Amino acid sequence: MKKSILVCVFLLTAFSAVFAQITTASNYFQTISEYYATVKSYEADIKITTGTSSLDGRVSFKSPNLLRIDFSNPESQVIVYDGSQLTIYLPNADATLIQATDSDDSAAGGANLATPQGLYLMNRYYHIAYLVGQNPVPLTEGSSENVVKLVLTRKNNSESFKTINLAISPVSRLIRQISAELASTGETFTFTFSNYDLNTTIPATRFIYEAPSSSNNYTNFVYTE
Repeated sequence: MKKSILVCVFLLTAFSAVFAQITTASNYFQTISEYYATVKSYEADIKITTGTSSLDGRVSFKSPNLLRIDFSNPESQVIVYDGSQLTIYLPNADATLIQATDSDDSAAGGANLATPQGLYLMNRYYHIAYLVGQNPVPLTEGSSENVVKLVLTRKNNSESFKTINLAISPVSRLIRQISAELASTGETFTFTFSNYDLNTTIPATRFIYEAPSSSNNYTNFVYTE
């Protein structure tokens, strides 16, 4: 009897040690959200790819919800979100798109997901799971950089993105890559972030943008009455 009790105690201790090392995907996501809540501003290089097309630029974020992307490819293209209005300047078309948004909108698409507000919305509207387990895996095939990969699936059909994949650095706790599949078309947009500069001093005026006077303005281009 004593031997049986000792065996049971040993097994319980062993299982407790194993379970203590297991972090659920939701809990891991929560730790990342809490870390992003401490980030007051950042700048990072960003590459946006879809199909065979790609764009390159520098993204600036200032808490709570100011975002700007200045593109080098295509040169002079700009996306700015000032908390209530999304502005996109397209130099190749000499056009400026202006859209008023609600507070819960993912205003600048996938780039806006890499912010405290974006993480909050993902946690609210998506189921969260590990893509391949909690252990870090290569960012891309053959990459020497390892990341934790999460897959998010929408809770209801009203969300624009059907699925969202996140690649998170276990060292810096920063999002390295986001892949978001549009529910309407099945098209996947991948946002890759690198060369982060955290808690930089970014004036609020940086998020006030005036397009060239020669451009044609198109207001409320997403929603129509």
